Amino acid sequence: MSEHVIKLPDVGEGVAEAELVEWHVKVGDVVREDDVVAAVMTDKATVEIPSPVDGEIAWLGAEVGDVVAVGSPIVRIRTGEAPSADAPMDDGAEKAPAADGMSAQGEDLPPPPEEEAPDSADAKSAEKRPAEGKPQPHSPSTPPRGNRGTSAGGIPRPTGEKPLASPAVRLRARDAGIDLRQVPGSGPAGRITHDDLDQFISRGPQAGAAPGLARRTDIEEVKLVGMRRRIAEKMATAKRHIPHITYVEEIDMSALEDLRAALNKSRPADSVKLTLLPFLMRAMVRAIDDQPQFNATFDDEAGIVSRHGGVHIGIAAQTPAGLVVPVAKHCEARDLWDCAGELNRLSEAAKAGTASREDLSGSTITITSLGALGGIVTTPVINHPEVAIIGVNKMQMRPHWDGTDFAPRRMMNLSCSFDHRIIDGYDAAVFVQRIKALLETPAMIFVEDR
Repeated sequence: MSEHVIKLPDVGEGVAEAELVEWHVKVGDVVREDDVVAAVMTDKATVEIPSPVDGEIAWLGAEVGDVVAVGSPIVRIRTGEAPSADAPMDDGAEKAPAADGMSAQGEDLPPPPEEEAPDSADAKSAEKRPAEGKPQPHSPSTPPRGNRGTSAGGIPRPTGEKPLASPAVRLRARDAGIDLRQVPGSGPAGRITHDDLDQFISRGPQAGAAPGLARRTDIEEVKLVGMRRRIAEKMATAKRHIPHITYVEEIDMSALEDLRAALNKSRPADSVKLTLLPFLMRAMVRAIDDQPQFNATFDDEAGIVSRHGGVHIGIAAQTPAGLVVPVAKHCEARDLWDCAGELNRLSEAAKAGTASREDLSGSTITITSLGALGGIVTTPVINHPEVAIIGVNKMQMRPHWDGTDFAPRRMMNLSCSFDHRIIDGYDAAVFVQRIKALLETPAMIFVEDR
């Protein structure tokens, strides 16, 4: 029997290493040619690694979350004729002897017959006797099954069932702060005795806790791998390197919402629908025309700010795999409906996990929105190495003072963060106020400045 080694393949585009995000096999599994054995991730692209041969998994060379260099061995597969189902198991050096009470796979083994409790046979026969119509014997120290109020584990009695106990026992329980419904009784008809109370108290204070209020001391450790790990690293980089300044402004969206509804109504039912985001994208393009320093990336190691002519707007999107930022390229060359169509395409690709590397890279400024969950104010984290991010909060009807009276208006806050090394507070305010003016008077979005 020979052995085949699978090495981490070159996934292309200059990638020198990849993170192992999932094993599809374990040691001892039998695989066939083209069966997927593992999945690795590089720059938000997940690549599945198939088996090139038939055989049995003999060794796995990494754990989930490990970063593996291209060309490193990750799987060894024993090849050759597989043993038949009737063939005896190999007891060679690779199979360690089982420990007492454990199988080779770590499973509990049943106790040998001679280790059974002496009265196990009697107990089994006693359990059968009630079904045969015979009375079940009991000793004076063990109450009949039907007389027990609850199990010894302290399972509460059914709702409305009053525990049976003498006044003295009730007084002791009340003084000790014990709920008698949690105390199993051993007396006739489940009556709780002083001995039952003593045993319950000896088990500790938690024994009397009401259901759902018991203390929990368990700890679940979850290793960050794959997309979640990349998100954590990117957020940490952004907060560590970028001194954020956040500017919040309230915007009256009433006119824009009326226009949006009218435009959607004018289009065929099967055409793409306008949301708020295409209007915001076009307003950002107009504001960037006035202040191009907001459509930039900053290389803080080289000390170089790159101002981009093309407006490539990243749209932070929540997916089952985590937060991704698909990018609508060249929004300066897209009209309102083109922006809406591109947003729809990118959203579907991100949710389905089919977004390409091109779709997920190259942004120069980002929009983040939680929709109806957007809250009143947020503090968005800048998408490093960009210098600005526009945060959309939820829209809601609020009373708004129009100069003479309060009127109900559809209001929304924008929460925008900027890299304070590149963007001064005054410039940030001017930028947001320009976007505000365009959104509150949406016809201006379509008017070209001369």
